[in-house]
Amino acid sequence: MARGYNFVFAAIALLAAAPAPAQTGLAAGQIAPARTLAELTAEVLVRAERQIYPLSGVTREEAAEGAGRLTSLSPDVWADAFMPIGDRLMEQARAAGGPDARALYRRAFTLYSLARFPYAGSPRKAEAYTRALAAFRAFDQLSERPAEVLRIPFEGKEIVAYLRLPAGAGPAPVVFFFGGIDFLKEQASEEGITYLPMGVAVLNIDIPGTGQSPIKASPDAGRLFSAVLDYIATRPELDAKRVILRGVSWGGYWAAKMAIVERARLIGSNSQGGPAVEFFSREWQLKALGTREYLIDLFGARSVIYGTPTLEEFLAFGPQMSLAAQGLLDKPSAPMLLINGTRDTQVPIADLVALQMNGSPKEAYVIPGAGHVGIGAGWSPKRVNDEVVLPWIRRLLASGARSPA
Repeated sequence: MARGYNFVFAAIALLAAAPAPAQTGLAAGQIAPARTLAELTAEVLVRAERQIYPLSGVTREEAAEGAGRLTSLSPDVWADAFMPIGDRLMEQARAAGGPDARALYRRAFTLYSLARFPYAGSPRKAEAYTRALAAFRAFDQLSERPAEVLRIPFEGKEIVAYLRLPAGAGPAPVVFFFGGIDFLKEQASEEGITYLPMGVAVLNIDIPGTGQSPIKASPDAGRLFSAVLDYIATRPELDAKRVILRGVSWGGYWAAKMAIVERARLIGSNSQGGPAVEFFSREWQLKALGTREYLIDLFGARSVIYGTPTLEEFLAFGPQMSLAAQGLLDKPSAPMLLINGTRDTQVPIADLVALQMNGSPKEAYVIPGAGHVGIGAGWSPKRVNDEVVLPWIRRLLASGARSPA
């Protein structure tokens, strides 16, 4: 494994050294003001130039074209600034055919995803999300191992999921992988392709309150993940006794919680930058909502997953999500790998420490100087995946571990 800190004492030391999130004129009961139109336009260009999320994969020319259409901070204006670029790329993809089509469909998906960022909370953003789903299916069908679209019945609705099967005879172990509030199952499904050469199947869903999830986030929303585990057991191509969870950002919360709640059905769980305890406090939320790390509408992106439209409703709802408040923090769990950066301004490094210091022994990989989910300080998402996550998954599978259920 690459250089880092993978034991609790290092995590505690780094926690003590980590700075608190910067506050930008934030007072109790308030959130930082949105970027002005000029500030937002400039930040879009900077992030495209530096390939910083959510502008990674967007060219500077495309960013400049979209930014040039921004006439207000309206969500619909944002969507209409970038959707035409996605439309143009879709037309080019249909005309190109062959190997070039996949790359063009992929770029269209990136632009549509930017247009709906961070969530489909207005009519035009909802339209952008619909087009992003279509573009994803178009380019994914041209993949070597395209995803099967699952529609799992759930409480009178359905869980929409993607399943990728590796080559060769099954049953295959499964990485059940989900992202956060804006990194949806489509993005997670792409990363999941890297697991297929290990003979591992990958299943992706949207976490509660995001994307196509049928329910909002709540203390009992873990039933969504339990239903997917039930489904896995019905597929003969999948080995239900070798399931690993992987959750990134807000998805890391569910990876940690389900590692406890469903420990009998899992051989491991990876929480990368996931909340656990302090994240849900009023004090932390007001600090995090005062940073400029997130491009636009951080409060909206966080509050929509609960369905709490006002700041006070959001702040009052959060504490019940804490694993400590639910009496789970000190319970036994499946083997866990915890990852984050010491300078995460969105999820406190204290939450990683709380998970590691309570319940079953856990591994941790803390990246000095990195930000949310361990990105930064020379660590890209690919590097974290290649050097930390994949070796851990390989080691877990090589151990021959099987769930007792």
